[in-house]
Amino acid sequence: MCRLFGMSSAPARVRATFWLVAAPDSLEQQSRTNPDGTGIGVFAPDGKPVTLRQPVAAWQDREFALEARDLESATFVAHVRYASTGGLSIANTHPFELDGRLFAHNGVIQGMDALDAELATEGLGWRPAVSGSTDSERFFALITREIRRRDGDVGAGIVAAARWVAAHLSLYGLNLVLTTPDGLWALRYPDTHELYVLDRSGGGHHLDM
Repeated sequence: MCRLFGMSSAPARVRATFWLVAAPDSLEQQSRTNPDGTGIGVFAPDGKPVTLRQPVAAWQDREFALEARDLESATFVAHVRYASTGGLSIANTHPFELDGRLFAHNGVIQGMDALDAELATEGLGWRPAVSGSTDSERFFALITREIRRRDGDVGAGIVAAARWVAAHLSLYGLNLVLTTPDGLWALRYPDTHELYVLDRSGGGHHLDM
């Protein structure tokens, strides 16, 4: 099963070194059992999304370790992949980018043909926005469409897309993290798995790991 990491310190720009590579159960360590791809998504100071993705395990990727130590952002999303749908390629490696947002997903959505048909319902539709072959990227395209339909309301768009998938497709898990330069949204559906959230107030000491 893939592993997800999301963090927000907005508006402050910080590093996520500890959780990505230094903690005893860091994302790098978890990639030893989720070896099919590694990705980190952050935002530059001007708000431009930046993704670092490789279809290899984080612990085998020297570039991941170096960049994970130095990256600064107000929001982070990271992912180590255990492939279920789609081959090992950069196009299938999370996080994905659409409309200036970043997205990573853990779970399995079945019924790709039906999802493709739904994404193609409006003119050229949203299918051309999907460059890879994963269910995750298609789900993100559906979310992005629903956000646009709701005048940019990210939370409402996520809820609408998740409800459509739950009503029309078979699934095992809609667990996601979606980030913008100053916001983070997460969904766990269904709630059969533990959800761990660390909520820390400001202040204290800053450690550059």
